[in-house]
Amino acid sequence: MFTGIIEDLGKVEKLEREGDNLHITVSSRLTAELKIDQSVAHNGVCLTVVSLNDNSYTVTAIEETLNKTNLNELKEQDLVNLERAMILGSRLDGHIVQGHVDQTATCINKENKDGSWIFTFSYNPDLNNVTIEKGSITINGVSLTVVNSKINEFSVAIIPYTYEHTTFKFIQKNTEVNLEFDVIGKYVKRLMNL
Repeated sequence: MFTGIIEDLGKVEKLEREGDNLHITVSSRLTAELKIDQSVAHNGVCLTVVSLNDNSYTVTAIEETLNKTNLNELKEQDLVNLERAMILGSRLDGHIVQGHVDQTATCINKENKDGSWIFTFSYNPDLNNVTIEKGSITINGVSLTVVNSKINEFSVAIIPYTYEHTTFKFIQKNTEVNLEFDVIGKYVKRLMNL
């Protein structure tokens, strides 16, 4: 379980295909604190550390993960949002995030609001995911509050700190992002459809 509070930006050092799997080697200041079998969220995707080197570590994404996320779009030298799994009993600064991406979305607008930014994203409504205004959403692993909610799109407001310390500074119109919808909302939606 995660909180959506990004700890570091990791740099993709190497991408290696093996069958349908993608091995992703990342360098980060967190590397020295990691251990094999530990869960780390990469742009919101929970992946297991499978090997460690001096300054980098490797995780593996399987075909199912690659089909539902933007990890297939990664290139060497790209930066990714990183968060280690939360410690039970610690402060929950964001919201409950599972690290299980529900689907991707596309940025359809980025507006500079003189000190903050409004990002609008469009997603496929056929997968029955929903947002609500003032509800939680996770975008590339970042815990955010929905500002404006429609059937297949929503907006979020980004403060300067989040903009500078996450990959939001690289998101432009047409950028694909990972979405994890609020887990409580997903359960409510499922119960209403029974």
